[in-house]
Amino acid sequence: MTDTLAHPHLRFEPATGDPASPREIVILGSTGSIGTQAIDIVRRNPDRFRVTALAASGGRIELLAEQAHQLRVAAVAVAREETAPALREALTAHYGAGEPLPEILAGPEAATELAASPCHTVLNGITGSIGLAPTLAALKAGRVLALANKESLIVGGPLVKAVARPGQIIPVDSEHSALFQALTGGTRAEVRKLVVTASGGPFRGRTRRELAGVTPEQALAHPTWSMGPVVTINSATLVNKGLEVIEAHLLFDVPFDRIEVVVHPQSYVHSMVEFTDGSTLAQASPPDMRMPIAMGLGWPERVPDAAPGIDWKNARTWEFFPLDQDAFPSVPLACRVGELGGTAPAVFNAANEECVEAFLTGGLPFTGIVDTVAAVVDEGLASGVVMKQSQDGTRPGSAPGDGTSLTVSDVLQAETWARARARELAAAAARTPSEVRA
Repeated sequence: MTDTLAHPHLRFEPATGDPASPREIVILGSTGSIGTQAIDIVRRNPDRFRVTALAASGGRIELLAEQAHQLRVAAVAVAREETAPALREALTAHYGAGEPLPEILAGPEAATELAASPCHTVLNGITGSIGLAPTLAALKAGRVLALANKESLIVGGPLVKAVARPGQIIPVDSEHSALFQALTGGTRAEVRKLVVTASGGPFRGRTRRELAGVTPEQALAHPTWSMGPVVTINSATLVNKGLEVIEAHLLFDVPFDRIEVVVHPQSYVHSMVEFTDGSTLAQASPPDMRMPIAMGLGWPERVPDAAPGIDWKNARTWEFFPLDQDAFPSVPLACRVGELGGTAPAVFNAANEECVEAFLTGGLPFTGIVDTVAAVVDEGLASGVVMKQSQDGTRPGSAPGDGTSLTVSDVLQAETWARARARELAAAAARTPSEVRA
């Protein structure tokens, strides 16, 4: 399985200082859900981890300054350059007289710069495709990448695979962490199928017609997980599950026809691996992201008491249902996009982000999110804007064996077009009377 990015039998262990010293960590997206839970793990395990740098968007300056002071980091970055003065002021208020402030980096490239800074592991908890540049920077610098930013792998799959060494990426999404762990039970040749579980979101069991009138408030009320608005809406449409299927394909080199999605409302079984002898290994734990985050930070060792375990003394029932692809067409659409490769996943992801925003602001009905994304993908294919990937993983026309000729510029151009076209289609839908849309 030498071409797999994150197979458990392959361990990427960069030599970074005294192995008895705390592992040095850079956290990107420190004020978000993943980042704050990672910091909780670090603070409870000071003998194992030390955070050297933090990066955030700049929307929660006070929290970022508090984190920096508590962790005594060397550098802090904000993506929004205009927030740098406020960050400096907040840091000054937290640090005592004579205490040196951490270095402050600001601007769109700040997180990317920190991702390449000296450390053992970079946790990329940024939301969205803006995480691609930091992902590439961390991999090129030889850091272990604890990847919670699935979008960077999805939109830049060939680019990421071209620079990642086997075992250099440790997945942090709960589903992929589960697959990562279950795969230790066999060899590549013994894997028959990956089974990715989905909670079903807040609308499990509803028909497509019943979904048409869903409001943003209803869609933001996820029954299991507490997440940001984009990820929560993606979970309601199951776009998030489609993205996870693409990510599983890229991480573990398993074809799409051998990756299955099942609905598991209780969210205790995070994913499963079926082997050729008929046995299935499942990873189960309470729905708490601290466990997969700790796995990403501590691999190949587990972090004791990272999260509570299952209380097996209490009776419980776990259910599994097939996915309703008519009500939730996002998963088959994502599989189609993933098989196309090239810039198709970037178009899918960018169009979806714009459609989610349109839904949240009243410009699209709930079912219009995936419908509009599908329309953008189809237009991109018909017009040639979407660059499809050839069978050997390269851009059509490139020489076999040269690796991917896809560039970051290709991805950014495709995303820019997809966002603009999605906004146009959403605006047109907003001008259409609701009875016509229905």
